[in-house]
Amino acid sequence: MTNILILGAGYTGIAAAIRTATRTRRHGGKVTLVSASPRFTERLRLHQTAAGERLRDHAIADIIAGTGIDLVLGRVTALDPVRHEVIVNGVRADGGPADTDRADSGPLGTGRADGGRTGRVLAYDKLIYALGTVTDLSTPGVAEHAYVYDDHDQAVRLARRLGELDRGTVVVAGGGLTGVESATELAEAHPNLRVVLLSRGRPGSMMGEQARAYVDKAMTRLGIQVRGGADVVKVLPDAVELAGGDLVDSDATLWTAGTRGLPLAAEAGLAVDGQGRIVVDSALRSVSHPDVYAVGDAAAVRQPYGVMHGTCQGGIPTGLHAADALADGLLGRPVKAFRFGYVHQPLSLGRKDAVIQFTHPDDTPRRWYLTGRWAIAYKETVSSSPMPTYRLLKRGLVPVGLFRLTAGVK
Repeated sequence: MTNILILGAGYTGIAAAIRTATRTRRHGGKVTLVSASPRFTERLRLHQTAAGERLRDHAIADIIAGTGIDLVLGRVTALDPVRHEVIVNGVRADGGPADTDRADSGPLGTGRADGGRTGRVLAYDKLIYALGTVTDLSTPGVAEHAYVYDDHDQAVRLARRLGELDRGTVVVAGGGLTGVESATELAEAHPNLRVVLLSRGRPGSMMGEQARAYVDKAMTRLGIQVRGGADVVKVLPDAVELAGGDLVDSDATLWTAGTRGLPLAAEAGLAVDGQGRIVVDSALRSVSHPDVYAVGDAAAVRQPYGVMHGTCQGGIPTGLHAADALADGLLGRPVKAFRFGYVHQPLSLGRKDAVIQFTHPDDTPRRWYLTGRWAIAYKETVSSSPMPTYRLLKRGLVPVGLFRLTAGVK
């Protein structure tokens, strides 16, 4: 038996788990998926949750039913790639912390203390690290006073806060796609509130000129105040401080200005880049510990055009490729190099508008873009629930679009 451990049950981790299980179960593969929550979080739609929309609830146990995958609920607190062990602190079925950590018998180990941390020890032969990234909290005051999108509960807390305000100001820090989507969604859902978007550059700067102009018009239509060239130096309980001393009053501050990998990987001795992401080879194996594969936002994946940046567009393909590379390696088959090219930059502008910027494989903008109702339909299609994809994977199939991405877009 080969014990295969997959850490993280987001879009990429679940895809990797199902694909690994279908590829290895006839050859002695035993797949265990570790998740800090029993529910699947649609991170692509957290801005909708923050705006007060209630999304459909999916239990991870239901998603992986019939695959033979073991689900362990717990938070990963330590990784030992030399001993091939992971320490997990348990959580209850409702997602809260367990009162005690009780070890199960069998190949997945026993509970013990390690470095001052007590938990269940999971042994592995191969590991796929899909824990993603978290908000960069290095700016003073962000951890204490800002809302972030690290999990569903935090988006819900922001929604509750906004629901308490009859009037006031919401500040969104960060002019990337997440910041723009959040600002427009919140402005549309809460027309009684003043929404201020703070950005070091022009919001949506990665898009082409015409698409950016469309974004500007949409934000003007929604009454969003945009402050470009804004360098936030501190978040206060009731304001945001900019370089130079200017204060922007805020009744609720949403921070979308940057992410980084969990410290877990670096603390374990894995080779990481400057953002804490695991550096991998062409098969998505850690360059320092080849029994560890890293996928999605947690991996620094180099392509001919440079290192990939974190998007769901590239995340699931990395998960599928790592699963195939792991299975092929166990079966003694040649392992293919991962190749990926970007296709688009989909951006919702509230529930009633959107813009799609089509891109070259290196994510630079092409001339073509979509707006209005066609863009809405396109965005809802590419950002829709991944459940149909998971169902195909459970049947041993790979959706054609994902196969095209993992094969590389020329």
